[in-house]
Amino acid sequence: MVTKFLLLGFQSSQLLRNLLFLLFLCVFVATICGNLLIIILVSTTKNLHTKMYFFISQLSISDILLSTNIVPNLLHILLNNGGTVSFIGCMTQIYFFAGTNAFECLLLAVMSYDRYVAICNPLRYSSIMTNRFCVTSIIISWLIGNVFSFIVTITSSKLNFCGSNIIDHLFCDIVPLLELSSSDTFSVHLEIFLLAAPSVMVPTSIIVMSYTYIVISVLRVPSSTGRQKAFSTCSSHLIVVSIFYWTIFSVYVIPKREQTWVSSKTLSLLYTVFTPFINPIIYSLRNKDIKKAVQQTLHKHISRNNY
Repeated sequence: MVTKFLLLGFQSSQLLRNLLFLLFLCVFVATICGNLLIIILVSTTKNLHTKMYFFISQLSISDILLSTNIVPNLLHILLNNGGTVSFIGCMTQIYFFAGTNAFECLLLAVMSYDRYVAICNPLRYSSIMTNRFCVTSIIISWLIGNVFSFIVTITSSKLNFCGSNIIDHLFCDIVPLLELSSSDTFSVHLEIFLLAAPSVMVPTSIIVMSYTYIVISVLRVPSSTGRQKAFSTCSSHLIVVSIFYWTIFSVYVIPKREQTWVSSKTLSLLYTVFTPFINPIIYSLRNKDIKKAVQQTLHKHISRNNY
């Protein structure tokens, strides 16, 4: 029975792996700092105590959890041209990976609904998007994500692994892991498909419907200035949604015969390493309130030091 797995990572020259190590290390540090900055700003700045920024701070928490679950082990693999992970360690990584991704799918759906209400029903926004509704939706999203990942992890851990223990991937992902199992994995694939409906398909439908109504509502605005202002309030979220879902669907929906393991690894890097890094940049560089909060914080810090 297999007690540990060997993750191959990128099988390339030492120079390329060292360059990738430095790149991913810089991205990881910037990811943690950027998302922590957003969490601190949202919690300490009164102007950011709104529903939208509450959701953005939750997205930052999810991005930090995803990055810390994947990147440190990836850096170790790059330095050593591969690395071993225990069976329990592999299952733990799958649990946090599946949980954070499922939560982010649900969170992006809640954020799209928030933008829909703000643009299509602005007069009823306060009565619909109450504090209780926002907190409850976040708690339910975290619970669904954790239950989904717990079921998948427990089911996967009960499979038999008696042959090869080599995973040609960057981390313990459910797809390459199932390919190593000597058990019949049909029931596991069916279980994942059934669980994907409430955690992926339903949020996707909500996002598509929300933005359909948003586009219809914005196009009815008579002035071009009003249309531009309305679109600007949801453009950052739409960019994040597009990047996240494009990479997810590219890896898990497109048939494997149409992509190589190299392309699969590259796409996996996009949503595990670079998407958590890009999210705070999109929300900070394109958001006047965030930039203003950063300037005020820096001004207060400089004033205290001078005093």
